[in-house]
Amino acid sequence: MVGDPGRSNSYVATIMYDIFIMDLGGHDANVRTLAERFPHAKIVRYYDNHLDTIKRCISRARTPWIWVLASCCDYTDFDFDYRAVPWEAYQLHCWHSGSQKFGDTFLINTDEFKKQWDIALLEWYKEVNWHYPGVPRLSWPVVVYDSDNLIELIQNSKFDSPYMMFTTEYHDSSIEHDVVLWRQKLRNITSFSQGNSLVLVPKDAQTYVETQVYDYPYIEKLNYTKDIAQDIIFISYDEPNADANWAILSEKFPQARRLHGVAGMEKALLKAAEMSKTDWYYAVFAKTELHPDFDFSFRPDLFQQPKHYIFHAQNPLNGLQYGHMGVVLYNCNIVKNINEFGIDYTMSALHDVVPMVSAIARFNSNPYQTWRTAFREAGKLAQFCDEKDNVENEYRLDVWTSEAEGLYSEWCLQGARDGVLFYQANKENKTQLKNAFNWVWLREYFTGLYKNVDDPDLNELQLRQQLWQQQ
Repeated sequence: MVGDPGRSNSYVATIMYDIFIMDLGGHDANVRTLAERFPHAKIVRYYDNHLDTIKRCISRARTPWIWVLASCCDYTDFDFDYRAVPWEAYQLHCWHSGSQKFGDTFLINTDEFKKQWDIALLEWYKEVNWHYPGVPRLSWPVVVYDSDNLIELIQNSKFDSPYMMFTTEYHDSSIEHDVVLWRQKLRNITSFSQGNSLVLVPKDAQTYVETQVYDYPYIEKLNYTKDIAQDIIFISYDEPNADANWAILSEKFPQARRLHGVAGMEKALLKAAEMSKTDWYYAVFAKTELHPDFDFSFRPDLFQQPKHYIFHAQNPLNGLQYGHMGVVLYNCNIVKNINEFGIDYTMSALHDVVPMVSAIARFNSNPYQTWRTAFREAGKLAQFCDEKDNVENEYRLDVWTSEAEGLYSEWCLQGARDGVLFYQANKENKTQLKNAFNWVWLREYFTGLYKNVDDPDLNELQLRQQLWQQQ
């Protein structure tokens, strides 16, 4: 048989040893190339780990030494003329795979290997000769996705190889990271970005991932690259300090956009989701002043199910600091597809609270704005406390209805008390409770209660205070 003239010597040498090609899957073209280059080679299907596959190769060997190659490696420039010197004949010879010491290319003395046949792990082999530089690895199959749900993507993908790379179009997936394949099972999931949108996933992990990637026990995070920044949308309607707060935001973050004049919070959030060019968007509300330390660097975690992220805000009237009036990172698909929601729109969907101060709640710009904010929040807290005992919510509600200092503090207190009374009167009427999202209805409700807001005597306010005291 006449070989490739450029490789005639190599062919003559290697024909003396059996060659086995471990087909790990995902690199069919490379297997064909190796089979054409070495017609006498045997292709061996890979099961789980190197050790068991090597044992099957040795059981089929006809020569005292064998080469064991891997379909995931590029042997274009590999020297198959290598021969072990006599004093290294008892060693297992292993070539690095890229930067990975525990490589996938072996020259094996079959008789010596049989002396350690009963080892449970290949790592336990007593004498290994590590060869570096070794053999470069080929890239793993890549799935480029445009989705906010990496969990479903992993669950539904067909793994034809030990690993698959999942990446968005914004990342360069050609990252040099050579994993260990010697392990039998539970190889690492490796994330290369802050929000886990660029990730190398082993086949073993697929059966573990149910509601989150964190269901899998072995995860390493390297953060080689940044995830795409999410859109920032400023939402305003009739807030007196909207322009001032927009100026603060847009000066520091010129990429932010403004949505103005959409009546009703759920409609405004839906419109913002339709405006967004990213899977999530940061909603900054007009009655809040962006905190000087908040920088929108947080990224949604794709190792979890799609959800909203609620950030803290400082309330200067009553000193509370929690998610109310904070910036919210909304998931667009959830906003677009929500059908049923309770008195708290954001918390009606899957969500998480990030204890990071995002804003200062400048809601006390006039009597009505102050009252409206307190009315809506206290009504929600009253419902939460009614549905489930929660010391934290009970404390917050008590503060809203009893503590306030500063401009229009009396309207803050009374708005909170009116919100509680409104909830108590309508707790069985969900349709009526949802009016708390309707800006037109809220204005009319306020006007009906306080016809003489500008009267120095505040007669209506005093009457409402008396009503609260009677409760």
